[in-house]
Formats: sequence, C-alpha cells, structure tokens
Amino acid sequence: MSQTMVSSIRVQSRAYRLVKPHLVVDTVVEHEVRPWEVVVEPALGSICHADIRYFTGQRRPEALERKLPMALIHEGLGTVIRSESPEVKVGSRVVIVPNIPGSLYRNVDPQDCCPACRSGKGDNYCHYGRFLGSGVDGIAQERVVVPAACAVPIPGEVPDDVAVLTELCTVSYQALLGVREKLGSAKVAVFGDGPVGYLGAAMLRHVFGVPRERLHAFGAAPDKLNQFDFANRSLVQEYDFAAGDAFDIAVECTGGRFSESAVNQAIDVLKPGGELILMGVTEERVPINTRDVLEKGITMRGSSRSSSSDYRPVLEAMKDPDCQATLRKLLPERRTAIRSAADFAVAMEEAASHRSWQKTLLDFHWRA
Repeated sequence: MSQTMVSSIRVQSRAYRLVKPHLVVDTVVEHEVRPWEVVVEPALGSICHADIRYFTGQRRPEALERKLPMALIHEGLGTVIRSESPEVKVGSRVVIVPNIPGSLYRNVDPQDCCPACRSGKGDNYCHYGRFLGSGVDGIAQERVVVPAACAVPIPGEVPDDVAVLTELCTVSYQALLGVREKLGSAKVAVFGDGPVGYLGAAMLRHVFGVPRERLHAFGAAPDKLNQFDFANRSLVQEYDFAAGDAFDIAVECTGGRFSESAVNQAIDVLKPGGELILMGVTEERVPINTRDVLEKGITMRGSSRSSSSDYRPVLEAMKDPDCQATLRKLLPERRTAIRSAADFAVAMEEAASHRSWQKTLLDFHWRA
C-alpha cells in the first residue's frame, strides 16, 4: 500500500456525543470517505465498562478534557451502505472493528507507518492508531467510516445478538494467542465473574478447546459464577489459595477495586514458570506480590485490545450452536431502543446504576 493523493467524498453523520459526564447531545458531524474505506450504518451496539467510565466521569480529568466531545460505544455491528472494496459488499452485515492501526487508517504499508508497526506489533501499539469511542467518535452515530478491513462480514449462521459480542470476545482471543501452544495441556484459572471473565472462559472452552477439568473460574458472586457451567468454579471468599490447586496459566479479568486481590490470588495459585495474563482495567495503581513473581519466575503481560485479524476465527467459532448457547447467557431479555440522544443518555445512566451481569444492547433507530 502507498499513500497517494486521492479524491474523496464526505458524508454527514448524526451522532450522540458525550460533551461532559452525564450530558449527551444530538449533533451532526462530517466524515471524509476515502477509496479504501467503507461506510457502515450501525444497527446494534453494546455498552462496555469503558463507555460507562467516560459517561460517569471516572476517567482522569485530563483524559476527559482531551477526548471529549465524543460519541461512545466500540462494540457493535451494522450494514454497509457504501464500499469501494471487493471484499465488503454494500448491504453486508458486518462487525465494526474499533481498533484501527495507522497503516490501515493512512493506507500505507506497516513498514512505512511507525516503529511499532515495523516490529509487527502495530495493531495495538501503533503510534498513529485510532480507537472508536476513545478519542474519536464511536459507534453511537448514524454513519461510521472505517477501512474496509475493519468491517468484518458476519456469517449467516451467527445472529446479531451473538455477533455484537464479537469485539469483547476477540480481546480475550488475542490475549490467549500468546499461550496457545500451552492450552492443549495447561490448567487455566480465570479470575472474574463479570462479562470479561465469562467471555474469556468461553473463548478458552469454545475456541481453544480447554475442557472443564482443566478450566477453573473464580468469582465473588454465586449467581454470576453459576453461569460458568462449562468450567469448575470456586468463590474466592471460600477458596483456600494456600492449599488449593496449582495452575499453569491465570487470566485476571476483574479490574477496578478488585484488581489487587485478584492479581495476588492468581500469583498464589500459579506454578513456577506460570503465565499471568492481565485483562482487568483499573484507573488506580495496583500493589502486587513481586516476591512470588520473582521466586516463581512468573511471566506477566497485559492485553485490552484486539486486531481485525482476530475477528474471523471468533466469528467462525460463533457458528457453533453450543458456543451461541454459552454466549446467550450474557444477553438481556430485551434490547434498548435508541432514537435520540436522550434515549442514549437514559440507557447509559441505567447501565451505570445497575451494572447488570448481562450486557446492555442498544437497538439504533436512525430514522425514527
């Protein structure tokens, strides 16, 4: 690829923009559409805890000042209404990939983008990368313009309400790719009984084939933990971490104020040479037991995003009815209809207040 002078068109997009915590306005923004991009009309979105942190003002003040005003939501799907790519047809039902590396955004070869791209790590760490709903307008708008590679067609066997979980599933998928070779025999512990922990465990089971006898979920809420019926389960307040099982891999998915206990419990149960994958997000610094990290030779790494290349394998796994049945446990009984900025703000307030275990699905109606 090479960046050249090209003609482009512009489209107007109605957008529900967060201008300050708890205040969303209905506005119109304009996007340039370049020949390597497609235009998607969002149909269904899902609220993430990251969206809630922006909406409620739990991000650092300097981050809010830098990133707002901004349309939220980075988990979603829609219909392609304009495309110059032979791989993505107009009318296609697609999942929107929010993580856009600079090489795709600028239409240049990765070797010509930045040091991170030249090293092969550019999708998540590109110096010129963009992430929808984090610094640039997200999916809560009528027209989303992304490179064609960031509009991934959804197989016919995968219904919308399952496909909308793809982005969050791919984050777990990418985090686990680094230990893929070990998953054929490893004992794996997942810490966290929220959506991130549940989908991480679901990917271990349905994509990587880790059986129940080698998969253990730890959580604090019995009603949530009971949903993990494809794994062994233990309540953290009842488990003896000093005398319990030893694991090869631990995946921390709690985040927030519970990060400290979860990370240190994971360190407790890991075998020497074990792998600790951090996926829970917190705004605070977390004290950890470095003595045992050193004595056990534990490898720690973090992961919170995914790449467009992670979507097809996850969507392929979602074609399996057993996988769909697992994922449907996270789905609410009804979708929330969104016809205005006021509707969107109410949905965000409810999601922030109740923090239901199930996801909140936003059914966008742009021509109400």
